[in-house]
Amino acid sequence: MTKEWEKDISSLSKIKVYSNPNNQPVTIIGDGDNLKCIGVGTDAAVFQSLSAPAYAYKLYAKDKVEKVKMEAKVYEQLGDSPFFPTCYASSDEYLVLSYEEGKTLFDCVLQGIPIPQHVVNEVEEAREYVRNKGLNPRDIHLKNILLQHGKAKIIDVSEYTQSGNDFRWEHLKRGYDQYYHLIEGNSVPFWLVATIQKWYNQRGENSFSYEDFTKTISKLLFKK
Repeated sequence: MTKEWEKDISSLSKIKVYSNPNNQPVTIIGDGDNLKCIGVGTDAAVFQSLSAPAYAYKLYAKDKVEKVKMEAKVYEQLGDSPFFPTCYASSDEYLVLSYEEGKTLFDCVLQGIPIPQHVVNEVEEAREYVRNKGLNPRDIHLKNILLQHGKAKIIDVSEYTQSGNDFRWEHLKRGYDQYYHLIEGNSVPFWLVATIQKWYNQRGENSFSYEDFTKTISKLLFKK
């Protein structure tokens, strides 16, 4: 018996995804009938099925397909959790995931949608859950967290098999605790958020100072 998500695989095969240098978003070539692109990353693009909207397909770039099996294994190891999507199947190039509605915390900042404290606490709970499953919760940032019915949902687990701490979430949480009350409920211009993101991504791992970085951002945000 054909599963509902299998009906769009022929459409998915008409789409090709190519990675770009300097950690830039992927390029998408082609157009699949009955599929809508809902997300673009540096390794893959995500498409929602229009005929079976409960499903999404994460299609990897040709030179990144080795990550498909790793990510599928992560989902298997995570098991059933309210913090993460469900992975229904995988192939050599794509994952079949549950479609997750909601706005990313990145969009919440842009649109002035309040991010409750309990959502931050839930991300902390999710990170502990990941560790208890023998994985490493890396690459957790504003674009990878959804505000879904008032709760946190983390939508990218692709780096959880890597070692080390990128400190992205730790820095975001400190920034939330110290400064978020100053902007809560106010929309922040895209150019400003993008500039902060660019500066942060250019940081030197060994020379980075959170305190100096936040002082610079504070001057930019609250200059007189």
